[in-house]
Amino acid sequence: MKPKEIARALKVGPAEYGALRRLLRQLERDGEIYRVRKGRYAVPGRINLIVGRLQVTRGGHGFVIPDSGGDDLFVRASNLGNAYDGDHVAARVERRPRGQNPEGSIVRVLERARTRVVGLLHRSKRYTYLVPREGSLHRDVLIPPEARGRAREGDVVVARVTDWGSEHLDPAGEVIEVLGRVGDPGVDILAIVHSHELPAEFPPDVLAEAEEIRSRATDGVKLEGREDFRESLTFTIDPVDAKDHDDAISIQRLKKDLWRVGVHIADVSHHVAEDSAIDAEALRRGTSVYLVDRVLPMLPEALSGDLCSLRPGLDRLTLSIQFELNKAGEVLKTDLSASVIRSRYALSYEEAQAIVDGTATADGELKRALSQLRDLASTLRERRQARGSLDFDLPEARVVVNAAGEPTHVQRLMRLETHQLIEEFMILANESVARMAIKRSLPFIFRVHEPPDPERLDRLREFVSRLGLRLPATEASPRALQRLLAQVEGRPEEAIVSSLVLRSMKQARYSAELNQHFGLASHAYAHFTSPIRRYPDLMVHRILRRTILEALAVPESWSDRLASVALQSSVRERQAVEAERESVELKKIEYMERHLGDAFEGTVSGVTPYGLFVLLDDLLVEGLVHVSQLQDDYYHFLDEKHALVGEVRKRSYRLGDRLDVQVLSVDREAQKLDLGLAPEEVS
Repeated sequence: MKPKEIARALKVGPAEYGALRRLLRQLERDGEIYRVRKGRYAVPGRINLIVGRLQVTRGGHGFVIPDSGGDDLFVRASNLGNAYDGDHVAARVERRPRGQNPEGSIVRVLERARTRVVGLLHRSKRYTYLVPREGSLHRDVLIPPEARGRAREGDVVVARVTDWGSEHLDPAGEVIEVLGRVGDPGVDILAIVHSHELPAEFPPDVLAEAEEIRSRATDGVKLEGREDFRESLTFTIDPVDAKDHDDAISIQRLKKDLWRVGVHIADVSHHVAEDSAIDAEALRRGTSVYLVDRVLPMLPEALSGDLCSLRPGLDRLTLSIQFELNKAGEVLKTDLSASVIRSRYALSYEEAQAIVDGTATADGELKRALSQLRDLASTLRERRQARGSLDFDLPEARVVVNAAGEPTHVQRLMRLETHQLIEEFMILANESVARMAIKRSLPFIFRVHEPPDPERLDRLREFVSRLGLRLPATEASPRALQRLLAQVEGRPEEAIVSSLVLRSMKQARYSAELNQHFGLASHAYAHFTSPIRRYPDLMVHRILRRTILEALAVPESWSDRLASVALQSSVRERQAVEAERESVELKKIEYMERHLGDAFEGTVSGVTPYGLFVLLDDLLVEGLVHVSQLQDDYYHFLDEKHALVGEVRKRSYRLGDRLDVQVLSVDREAQKLDLGLAPEEVS
């Protein structure tokens, strides 16, 4: 329909016609409606269009994740036009292959995900161009001579895109910052910060406001209306290098089979006022980002590392949830209160585990508390698993770097009982506040995790069946996936199957609408326990304080912005996760430079027509055995079997196979590790 036709249908008069036109343009920018030929508007779904966020793989192809949910749309590299990773796009559905994702092409970019590109500057005889460091940005950026500034060949630079080009013309830009030379200390991590457009520095007004809040707090803690837990044994358990301590825990035995467990969370909402400079910056950031050599906190250090951090020996304001739990792990009573604590110990997971194991000495009261919490957490875990909750015990690695940012070693992280202890009580607290919100019909921010798409489950079912495993076609529940994971526990292919199950699932996200959390098999879930480093937790604290502790209604302005806060927080969370993963993988690749020629054991983690991806044990770094290294035969790629099979000798390499490999080369710029088969594998 044309705008005038819409106006007639809605009985919009001449006085309001201008406002209608402005609204239509805004709806078009948001992707809610789409303008076709002759100025007519249509709803995208009615003209076979999908509006969503584009994700581009390193192979150059893309997927459009629809705003309205449903199957992702596959887009071949040749059909991306001038759309790039993260852009908000409109795409036309061209075909719907049976049993596969629908396929289509990009017809319009509605909103660009970025304005800047980071990469390596190169000069040829005719022109200068920037090669993006992200493989998902599939085109070079042309840099006119007058836009190069002082940048030289081989510099890592930040460029502002001035023209996104077209289907046949590369984008153009101008250099706005030179980060340094490849290999200079810290340049690699700086490149990640800039490429993900992460805010590295706080604005001066935000820092000044944080210092003012801290200075006011030195006048003394105001205890009116707060429960005083300062004499109770409370303590924190965190990673050994943690700088911010959101949560503390306590336990009191009431009688033989009854305990009161306290989960005490930093009361950030007391210090950070809505619509303050700090609040606006915290929302913009959405989350703290934990890179391999630095932290980009959501809140300034005056708050995140000091006033709001539950440091031992200091009075700190908290919101506390107390649970009365019996021996069977049943919650008999739950209380929420504003409180004040004085943490007695700041334990690392390893220190707490050593106390539980009896290999480290500790105060008798602390040792008893840890032992009782361990036993209750174990019972809670059993109850959670009994309802079908999934636990992915995937291996993780931590890269240790020196002052120059150079990786000194890679440590495989062990999952300890104390990790599970904290995890169980945080899950319990998060579920409890979600139930409080539902009971009172509060406007809220939930953590939701929708069930996997049936097509992804079908592909998973087909693959695991070749391993002799069973995933019933009639059941798409957490419990069914839990039983599948139990079948491979302790088997060589356990890590691969766990990884494939995880990949088959959707990403968890924040939402102002109530929905289930599939992975936890939970009817309702929210994030409450980390307000120092996650903005949704801060909003949840404000809502709970206002409604439960102060018995007031939630302001309409809060309710109106919850959906946008949830969306912004979800986007920033994904950016943070990608940047964190990228920083770790980058340093792993750098670490492998000292292992050229060395042999390692690993597992085939991916099979492609051009070779095998192998995940090395312990170091947990992935490299490629190119098909040209398989010189004993001519190998065919069998997609349905996830295998390379020799034409003559019939030797096969399958997903999940164990291999001995050798490091052939390392390319830091491309972040690639090339492997070859170890001599014993070849023979």
